[in-house]
Amino acid sequence: MADTPFDDSTPLATELADLSKRRAALAQAQAPRPSSPRVFTVANQKGGVGKTTTAVNIASALARFGSTVLVIDLDPQGNASTALGINHHADIASIYDVVVGVTPLADVIQASPGNPNLLCAPSNLDLAGAEIELVSMAAREYRLQRAITTFLSSPAGEAVDYVFIDCPPSLGLLTINSFTAAREVLIPIQCEYYALEGVSQLVNTIDLVKGHLNPNLNLSTIVLTMFDTRTNLAHQVVSDVRSHFPHQTLGAVIPRSVRVSEAPSYGQTVIEYDQGSPGAVAYQEAALEIAHRGAPA
Repeated sequence: MADTPFDDSTPLATELADLSKRRAALAQAQAPRPSSPRVFTVANQKGGVGKTTTAVNIASALARFGSTVLVIDLDPQGNASTALGINHHADIASIYDVVVGVTPLADVIQASPGNPNLLCAPSNLDLAGAEIELVSMAAREYRLQRAITTFLSSPAGEAVDYVFIDCPPSLGLLTINSFTAAREVLIPIQCEYYALEGVSQLVNTIDLVKGHLNPNLNLSTIVLTMFDTRTNLAHQVVSDVRSHFPHQTLGAVIPRSVRVSEAPSYGQTVIEYDQGSPGAVAYQEAALEIAHRGAPA
């Protein structure tokens, strides 16, 4: 029986051809490095939106393009540390020791096994009690900001191009610390029902922090995640978010992807786990957009 010829006019064939072109474009792409370090806080009070996944994969993609990137895992769950292959058990010096104690940030940073340009200040479960401990401390909202500023001005931090702070999915003193330490906010929004729920509250929080604690803070980037091309709802959400935030929303949209979900269980980002998969390609495209938006004029 003769082989059935491949029909290159089907939606699947079109999708595969498009993915192939995007991979080829990425192979030739270059990401400009910023003239000074860019510090992002990655935040969304709504859980399950791909916050940590977005933080580590954009960081990994920028490191792949040649930048030196530091991820600060400020979530007590430690998922960012896990995804970067970083050891973060209770005996390891962590971001808790920096925020609550007197340990310099440089002393807790580890390099990801997958890329020496990808650094991480890990979390551990001690961080869960930090909210209570911070309440009675002087300058409690600025503990992380001072640690990052000191690190970036030191010889150890001079090479760092980007800092991504992965926040807990709540609005407490840890998240406030991340807002005072950053200049830019990156919000992942999932392409599902109630996508914008809570975002307006988060935007109000950003405005409050900007007015009272950090005048340099700005919502610079929105990443649309968990996009399912098969549903009208996902397309509607993309349209709604872009109409509300036309300048902040990236053109790259992150699809639902098995590979993205699998990667952390191997202690890897999807960029390392399967660089050519649709999710990895989309995160690399998002990273390029971020790099070009912040390129020196």
